[in-house]
Amino acid sequence: MSKEIVILGAGYGGLLTAQTLRKYLNNDEAKITVVNKYPTHQLITELHRLAGGTTTEKAISFALEKLFKGKDVNVVIQEVKSFSVDKKEVYLANGSVLSYDNLVVALGSQTGYFGIPGLEENSMVLKSVEDANKIYNHIESKIASYAKSKNPADATIVIGGGGLTGVELVGEIIDNFPKVAAKYGVDFKELDIKLVEAGPKILPVLPDSLIQRATESLAARGVEFLTGLPVTGVEGNVISLKDGSTITANTFVWTGGVAALPIVQESGLECDRGKAIIDEYLRSKSHPDVFVVGDASVSLPEGGGRPLYAPTAQNAWQMGETAGYNLFATIRGQKLEEFNPINSGTLASLGRKDGVAQVGSNNIELKGITASLMKEASHVRYLSHIKALYGLAY
Repeated sequence: MSKEIVILGAGYGGLLTAQTLRKYLNNDEAKITVVNKYPTHQLITELHRLAGGTTTEKAISFALEKLFKGKDVNVVIQEVKSFSVDKKEVYLANGSVLSYDNLVVALGSQTGYFGIPGLEENSMVLKSVEDANKIYNHIESKIASYAKSKNPADATIVIGGGGLTGVELVGEIIDNFPKVAAKYGVDFKELDIKLVEAGPKILPVLPDSLIQRATESLAARGVEFLTGLPVTGVEGNVISLKDGSTITANTFVWTGGVAALPIVQESGLECDRGKAIIDEYLRSKSHPDVFVVGDASVSLPEGGGRPLYAPTAQNAWQMGETAGYNLFATIRGQKLEEFNPINSGTLASLGRKDGVAQVGSNNIELKGITASLMKEASHVRYLSHIKALYGLAY
């Protein structure tokens, strides 16, 4: 009898789980339902380009119906309100209920605001195509306003958070918005672009030599870095920093943190800091009929310590492949495969023609156009993998 497999989320982990499982089992053995909030698979690692205006929506977001064409996958476009692992049910925003034999939780994470007063209400985020379009349109509208008002707040753009998202976003803004400003008769040098980071340096995942290169490259093009200065509060358009200083800005994008989704903790899965604890096969420690991949999961080493896998896109996609195979193995009663990710490195774009990267098992450092090309190659490889190379046409 066919097993009911429900996959929550169609990001990197959810999409690859469905595609991999379907390679091994047909509809007679496994009915696959994928639930996703949006009708598209969105490349979260490319959203900074859409927000900066250097790519198009069609190049980084792909219709699920097209990706699953001919694959016998039931796609449900709904928000997941909650799920119960004891009742084996999923509750959707439209009131419908899905039952399952095996569940895959691939819901990702949400923005973390760390309880900072006024931050959530007074900032934009970059978690979806919708967010990216909003940021681009917002910045353009503020430049248009500045052309008329010469109000410095309209010309001030603040990015909160110096991780990959924040740094890559500021790189695209610096690259593309001079053209946008010129359209409104504004000299780009009149814009005040700041990146605020609580820690002592940007891109802490990279070695100091690459951090220095990234900082110098962006600073030379007009970015002011305020490191070691946590945001302590936001009131309207006034951002307060730990040293008592304030910035008045009509554009504030917060990329400074991620947090676990409450519905994962509330589902009955055993969690650590809101993330579902998984075993070496990516199954929930408390509910082995549930697989958890990507940012919603955490794998803890024996005897404690830092989680084994960073919440990255490359880990999520590899988890999806392992979970897809292990679902097949579970249904067939075969040996499961341990998750053993290959780390292909960390790639950070600094606009369209510059970048920094650390790649390979020897942690080779790349800078400049070489790093940019490596980032582009990684993007093309992923599109090929999910059968979405048509995205390169846009």
